[in-house]
Amino acid sequence: MALRHAVLAALLDEELSGYQLAKAFSVGVANFWHALPQQLYTELGRLEQDGLIAGREVVQDTRPNKRVFTVTEAGLAELDRFAAATSKPSFLRDDLAVKVQAADHIDTDTLIAQLAERAGIAQAKADLFEHLLRTMRGAASEEEFLRHGARIGPYLTCLRGLAFERGNRDWCTRTIAVLKEREPARDQL
Repeated sequence: MALRHAVLAALLDEELSGYQLAKAFSVGVANFWHALPQQLYTELGRLEQDGLIAGREVVQDTRPNKRVFTVTEAGLAELDRFAAATSKPSFLRDDLAVKVQAADHIDTDTLIAQLAERAGIAQAKADLFEHLLRTMRGAASEEEFLRHGARIGPYLTCLRGLAFERGNRDWCTRTIAVLKEREPARDQL
């Protein structure tokens, strides 16, 4: 997947400025695609040049004018082509996992502190995803929303983000417990 497809998907529901797109990425899209704001602005320019999005200027009274973007028919066709292509399996690439791999040979106190920090971050993200899911479904139950909700794509990707962050938290917590349990045995070596 290229950044362009993530941007096109983020623009499906409404016109967004570059700033609004960056906020959308930091909250919702970040659970499956990370991009820095400058990368998003560059990509918006490319997508507009390629005719996959259209931009228009919005005049604002009290703030500088802004450009907002929408997906064009060509952009929708590009998303269709992307969706039809075979998806590659995802893989884990995590520096903390490398440190855990080396746990038998490094200072575990430092590693435990980093795992605890990561568990806290994962819990905070899980809390955010839970809030987003409640906001998206409103008064509807999850089952009702999944059957009848207007747009379930963002909801389903948010569910994936929630599962991912819970998995991160649980792995960190279990790894901490194992490392702490083994500390006395390691000291005897």
